[in-house]
Amino acid sequence: MNRSFRLFAGIAALAALAFPLVQSSAQEQVPPAPAQNQAAQPPSAPAPTAPPAFPKPDPANFTASSPTQATVNAFLQASWGYDENRYWQVEEIAKTEVEGISKVVVFVGDKTGKQKPQALQFFAMPDGKHIIAGDSILPFGENPFAGYRAELQQRADGPYKGSASKDLELVEFADFQCPHCKDAQANMEKLAADFPKARIVFQNFPLEKIHPESKRAASYGVCVAKLGGSNAFFQYANAIFDSQDGLGTADGAMLTLNSAVTKAGLDPAKISACAGTPETEKEIESSVKLAQDVSVNQTPMLIVNGRQLPVNQIPYDTLKQIILYQAKMDGVTAQ
Repeated sequence: MNRSFRLFAGIAALAALAFPLVQSSAQEQVPPAPAQNQAAQPPSAPAPTAPPAFPKPDPANFTASSPTQATVNAFLQASWGYDENRYWQVEEIAKTEVEGISKVVVFVGDKTGKQKPQALQFFAMPDGKHIIAGDSILPFGENPFAGYRAELQQRADGPYKGSASKDLELVEFADFQCPHCKDAQANMEKLAADFPKARIVFQNFPLEKIHPESKRAASYGVCVAKLGGSNAFFQYANAIFDSQDGLGTADGAMLTLNSAVTKAGLDPAKISACAGTPETEKEIESSVKLAQDVSVNQTPMLIVNGRQLPVNQIPYDTLKQIILYQAKMDGVTAQ
């Protein structure tokens, strides 16, 4: 499904507030602008090169005690701080009809004046750790990505390249039959070269309902990694993506999978036997469950220290900029 980003791109969550204007097939992650009867509207776009002149916030709009303006600003800094031209102002933190749920409105613009200012609205939950934006429940707080980062450090057990350290961990959730995942591999190769100190993990997320052969390809991949190690797996993965059209039919898929296994230096018969075992089925299910638990609902998805990024939907230079910023925020060496 194609959707356009407003000021940023989208995915399942907060990283939501992360990206510039691009087109994407990813789910919209950015909290939508409020309807006109929901909140004050931001000023119209100023002339280019002039920063937006937001109106002074009205104290009457701040009726909720939580979250605080400091927490909202810290959250936005974590999400947008990589972009020195991003400019915002918290306009409202108000009580709602539901006890403990607060409405937050933020005006967002660009210091150069080249992008039209927008109004961003979301609802903060009583736990202080989540917001509702559109139809999504997203992580929130001063360190919004920390929870997913810890979850992935513990559970992302797929084959990897790069560093054994998990200080800078890039986890790619992908489907072997997904055309966008194939397209993303060029950026993944660039990231491996540009961030040699990163641990880059591949996690299977086969979307079986729309890609019938994706789960079988994932099962073969699990067994290639089990019997041949991570190097063999990435040889297999490259071969599958290069010959992805062969997965279009059951017979073609068998030939494509066996060929990829051979290119990885392994015996197709042994991999086939391994792929059909309950243990392999459980590994696939575990990887899918992990994707769901960290709010991944489309492929490909890259998660950098807990921060979701649609790897092939962001200009590569911006992608690098965000990763460098996230590493700095986490106090780790990126390159």
